[in-house]
Amino acid sequence: MQSTPVILFDLDGTLTDPKAGITRSFQYALESMGQPVPSEDDLEWVIGPPLRASFVTLVGEQLADDGVRLYRERFGVTGLFENELIDGIPQLLEQLQADGKYMCVATSKPEVFAIRIVEHFGLSRFFGRVYGSELDGTRVDKRDLLPYVQQQEGFASHQAVMIGDRKHDVIGAKSIHVPTVGVRWGYGSDEELVAAGVHRLVDHPSEIATLVL
Repeated sequence: MQSTPVILFDLDGTLTDPKAGITRSFQYALESMGQPVPSEDDLEWVIGPPLRASFVTLVGEQLADDGVRLYRERFGVTGLFENELIDGIPQLLEQLQADGKYMCVATSKPEVFAIRIVEHFGLSRFFGRVYGSELDGTRVDKRDLLPYVQQQEGFASHQAVMIGDRKHDVIGAKSIHVPTVGVRWGYGSDEELVAAGVHRLVDHPSEIATLVL
């Protein structure tokens, strides 16, 4: 059983801004399929939800798997590095680590990609483990992922907090009775997060340190 508090961080929109890589990879997939191609700004809504579910919305159930395959064709080589670290995140992680906090990443993104992104930004040293989904879609829903993380790490619900930017983070955390902090620099609106049941909203990473310390 984990004896220290556990802080779970979402990746996309929380630790990094992945807009360019994700939206351009969607555009590549849609263009390759001969489908209408929205602008990057019009595709912001795909950042956060499970990948296949977004393709179902865009091209329908029958073409969704082709969309996922084409998306990964580009994302796995180029898109995952078209990404920017959120200002203030390295300082936050340094502060939390210095205070002895145990941290993990919990993302719907496939674990193989999430690990590479965390390593790319030099953040691996802060996290006990990076948890994500499998390429076949296993644990892509945060309601499946977070119970798995809890089982692997062995923490009680009152020992943990989930930090994220979309309703999926809040809903997943509620499934294991873990409180949530919603970040306003990501891709979910206040209305989305509040409706999902978020406990607190913050405007800057430094506020997270104040809350959890």
